[in-house]
Amino acid sequence: MGSRDLKSIRCSYCNNIFLRLKFRIEENKKLSHNSFCSPKCLAQHKFTSQLLVCENSHCNKEFFRVPNQIVTHSYCSRSCAVVVNNAKFPKRVAAHKICKECKKDFRGWQNNLFCSLGCLNKNRKPYTPESIIQNIKKLSLKLHRVPAKREGRLLAERATRTFGSWSLALIAAGLEPNRSHDHRMYRRSMTKAKDGHVCDSVSEALIDNWLSEHGIAHERNAKYPETKHRADWKIKSGAFIEYFGLAKDSPRYDRSVAQKKQLCKQHNIDLVSLYPNDLYPEIALDSKLGFLMKQ
Repeated sequence: MGSRDLKSIRCSYCNNIFLRLKFRIEENKKLSHNSFCSPKCLAQHKFTSQLLVCENSHCNKEFFRVPNQIVTHSYCSRSCAVVVNNAKFPKRVAAHKICKECKKDFRGWQNNLFCSLGCLNKNRKPYTPESIIQNIKKLSLKLHRVPAKREGRLLAERATRTFGSWSLALIAAGLEPNRSHDHRMYRRSMTKAKDGHVCDSVSEALIDNWLSEHGIAHERNAKYPETKHRADWKIKSGAFIEYFGLAKDSPRYDRSVAQKKQLCKQHNIDLVSLYPNDLYPEIALDSKLGFLMKQ
């Protein structure tokens, strides 16, 4: 290999001219590679780290960091970051307090009133079967009907632990349960709406009452075309209103919901779908059905 096989080229880093084999130069051109006069220039070209100064005023140490690790604040170490951040945001210090239950001196945060979970539980007011029944009756008077389980979650939990189930608690309070929770797919409690329509549940009666109160003519149990399915309500425009109260509660029920939606799509029937969150914990029928009053 003689001097004819060599060619002059500039270093991609230091711009110094050096000799390199011609076939290597052509190869680098094809591969879009740079040429370097020495391993040192190659290393300097690959070095992309930036020189930074530690933000800790007591340190001011210089250090290198690669671009993807550079953030808003730069510290040479975790300990320097901790020193600065602790000075900016001092930690809360627990104060000496007196336990509300046992009067013991303890260190606690602002909202801590008890020295232990045991003292907290002792201070809680115990609930009795009588107090549960009284609260159920108050809720019933407030709603002017038999309350549903989902309308008083905490009360329902206590009632279930005390009486065995929400239905048994309602019976103890002298009320008739809306529906059996254990067999709700098979056994229902019929409820009459204000206009005399017989509804399958309290939830349906609430919707029926809303339609009557807003002067929207409606028909119960309208038949779907080419099937035995029936819609909860049919209004004057021909649209169907369905209350899917057990959606995502049973695969069989969900299949029925899907079939009804498909039938409405096939026969160009407008369908208004209502779900439990449209009634509980607050009735939101004005936003869901309000457009019917303009028709």
